Amino acid sequence: MSRRPGSSSRGGHRADRPSRLDPGAVTAPRRPEPEADASLPPADPSLVRMGEFGRAQGLNGEVRLKSYTGDPAAIASYGPLIGADGRRIELTSVRPAAGTSPDLLVARVKGITDRNGAEALNRLALYLPRERLGEVQDEDEVFTADLVGLDVVDGEGTVVGTITDVPNYGGGDLLEIKPAAGGVTALLPFTKAFVPVLDVPNRRVVIDPPDDLFTPAGPKPPDEPA
Repeated sequence: MSRRPGSSSRGGHRADRPSRLDPGAVTAPRRPEPEADASLPPADPSLVRMGEFGRAQGLNGEVRLKSYTGDPAAIASYGPLIGADGRRIELTSVRPAAGTSPDLLVARVKGITDRNGAEALNRLALYLPRERLGEVQDEDEVFTADLVGLDVVDGEGTVVGTITDVPNYGGGDLLEIKPAAGGVTALLPFTKAFVPVLDVPNRRVVIDPPDDLFTPAGPKPPDEPA
């Protein structure tokens, strides 16, 4: 099954809608809790979040861009996007950014020709009307934008956290979860094994996490003497 931009699925291949992977993935390292994102407009179910600008790149108007599409460069193929501030954003070109994150690009934006203009785009989220992406056809497939903000509950129905992001570092989609008790976020593979229930209409997912999901990584204890 292939996916379109903005989604994830449990099939194990990144696209525009996230999908849960097959069982067997391992948990990923925890990350520091991100700063609050002030770039998002009020929730609008008719819009799908496609990406977000980062810092300026160089002096000639280029800007870093985090893409949420399956093929990261495909974000430039959907025509004009809508900025979180309502402005029309047209990407004229994109190329991979240096580094190991496949979803990070360097973009050029129509009308932006210098560093000041690029810096003004920092942290601006980009959206596309949902109707331009079509409907989800598979029960294991969901738009990334529909996952962010969902409650994360355990098998007993207790809320343990909230999904803050759906990153992918090349090995499959992950759910970044902010614990309800506070502290650093944790990453959980978006697989049927770890995420047995998707309940988007009720704004929640049910997880079956490892016992140490929210346990900070620490030094390995010394071996016991023989």
